[in-house]
Amino acid sequence: MKAIAVEKAVGMVLGHDVTRIVAGGEKGPAFRRGHVIQPGDIPLLLDIGKRHVFVADCSPGMLHEDEAARRLARAVAGPGLDATEPCEGRINLKARHAGLLTIDVPALQRCNGLGEIVVTTRHTHRPVASGQAVAGLRVVPLTIAEERLAAAETLCREAFPLVQVRHFRPLPVGMVTTGSEVYSGRIADTFGPVVREKFAAMGCPILRQILVSDDTAMTAEAILTLIGEGARMVVVTGGMSVDPDDRTPAAIRAAGAQVTLYGAPVFPGAMFLLAHIGEVPVLGLPGCVMYYRASIFDLIVPRLLAGVPVCKEDITALGHGGYCAGCAECRFPDCGFGCG
Repeated sequence: MKAIAVEKAVGMVLGHDVTRIVAGGEKGPAFRRGHVIQPGDIPLLLDIGKRHVFVADCSPGMLHEDEAARRLARAVAGPGLDATEPCEGRINLKARHAGLLTIDVPALQRCNGLGEIVVTTRHTHRPVASGQAVAGLRVVPLTIAEERLAAAETLCREAFPLVQVRHFRPLPVGMVTTGSEVYSGRIADTFGPVVREKFAAMGCPILRQILVSDDTAMTAEAILTLIGEGARMVVVTGGMSVDPDDRTPAAIRAAGAQVTLYGAPVFPGAMFLLAHIGEVPVLGLPGCVMYYRASIFDLIVPRLLAGVPVCKEDITALGHGGYCAGCAECRFPDCGFGCG
């Protein structure tokens, strides 16, 4: 780019978007890149504090910010993402469909460490809606050396996909509801409807719900029955505390499950259990899932439905960020809950 006094720039091609900021929060381009500067443009340019402008004059080996941003977007964006057109050198990435946003965080940090390149995202492992903006990127200067951009492209190829939105798999889910008070009909089941609603939001049907008492063998049999009927995930609600009548962890083990972890460093959700019978996840859900909008359920289940393996270390890492602030108006997933 070549800097020219605005009074001498008439007839020249503007090499960048010129931003105008109006009191009250309005911000946008007064002139777009590629605009041919006219005599009548000079007063407005001076009014917004532009005594000089850059006109297009890219030297060999240099890339304009818009072209560089397009190339960077193609390198960064994985499956499930669409890129906007550049605006003032910036491109946003939007979710093509609902699903789980996943970020290769170490690769993202390496990319931003190259210098003159900025890629910013929402938190990884968050559910996102179709059309939602999930990341933004740009190069910092008006022009950038192609060599530097090529280094970013190489890094992104090695880490592909750096950013992606994974589909939620519509797994049939089996639900076992424990508690003698519900099984005997003394009280209505209020846990099941909450779980149904949460799974429905991710496109997963409840195959069947079985009510059981607090009997270990009965609960274990119900788990195996649901798997035999085709459930690809089983959730067991209630009975997760250390009270004498709460026997869900023992029942899950009795069903032959291999326990990944019992007890998560998350509030709400400390009494959560994750296990597997073969490839079928079996989850012990504590009572907090019933009355908190965001809990351990919302940090782990979306990952499993998106096909992201969850190991013990993934759960223990939630200790950093796993303390819910209990905001008066819950904004999850647009908050720091569960983000290490």
